[in-house]
Amino acid sequence: MSKRILITGAAGFLGSHLCDKFIAEGYEVLGMDNLITGDLKNIEHLFGNENFVFHHHDVTNFVHVPGQLDYILHFASPASPIDYLKIPIQTLKVGSLGTHNLLGLAKEKNARILIASTSEVYGDPLVHPQTEEYYGNVNTIGPRGVYDEAKRFQESITMAYHRFHGLETRIVRIFNTYGPRMRLNDGRVIPAFIGQALRGEDLTVFGDGSQTRSFCYVDDQVDGIYRLLLSDYSDPVNIGNPHEITIKDFAEEIIKLTATDQKVIYKPLPKDDPMQRQPNITRAKEILGWEPKVDRAEGMKITYEYFKSLTPEELNKKDHKDFSKHIRK
Repeated sequence: MSKRILITGAAGFLGSHLCDKFIAEGYEVLGMDNLITGDLKNIEHLFGNENFVFHHHDVTNFVHVPGQLDYILHFASPASPIDYLKIPIQTLKVGSLGTHNLLGLAKEKNARILIASTSEVYGDPLVHPQTEEYYGNVNTIGPRGVYDEAKRFQESITMAYHRFHGLETRIVRIFNTYGPRMRLNDGRVIPAFIGQALRGEDLTVFGDGSQTRSFCYVDDQVDGIYRLLLSDYSDPVNIGNPHEITIKDFAEEIIKLTATDQKVIYKPLPKDDPMQRQPNITRAKEILGWEPKVDRAEGMKITYEYFKSLTPEELNKKDHKDFSKHIRK
């Protein structure tokens, strides 16, 4: 009998790739998403697959799954600054109420659950590169705090269920990930830069561009998550590419990749935007035997081809999502 796995946030960028991975590995996959930031286009290729079922549901409400359930991947959450600044309360709720509901489901089903945390738990780090032992430097009441603190609470309640109930839990701290199916113009660096280049616009860099990021291709990220789920390790694990680059240099790479002649323009740095982001992946190497394989040049070429395939309407649409019906005053 094949294993059954519930993947929340299944219609999102990373969630949809995880659905593909577990179906390829022979699992029966139950995808769940409320489609606030997810898009059915990301999983429509799976709708005819007998091992895939989709549930349109918001995990901040009670989650019921009939029958056996072996694993849960909790990836439901806005993940870009544009999203979580527009729907801050929903962001906090999916990290708290949603996580609580899914931990309860895992306990009921005796299922192993993996929680998607983020490098944002480190805030604007005072330690570089970031190790899992670092507690972070987070502004709890700043605009980004709704995301950072949702994820930090998510880790805390997950470890409480692990210690108090003996639940099998895993925590992945995801660093910047990119690849096909990213949502254009969602505020993240790569789709923002490529979208601007394809539209013939100048590339916008915030601050002086000296801040750094480390970009991991989606196939590597999915492989790390898969290995962590099947491991016996319960403490958080960084999964990301340690190859660091400044945003200014990365903008120049995008201009070369797209063969455009745009300029780089500079705007003020948003509040609490982290100046450094680089994972220490020693733990992932030692425990999971994992490290990234796809270099940035190769991954960016694939990603660029994906964005080039978008229709002019998709390319010029400034914001793919209308959040108005989800905003609570």
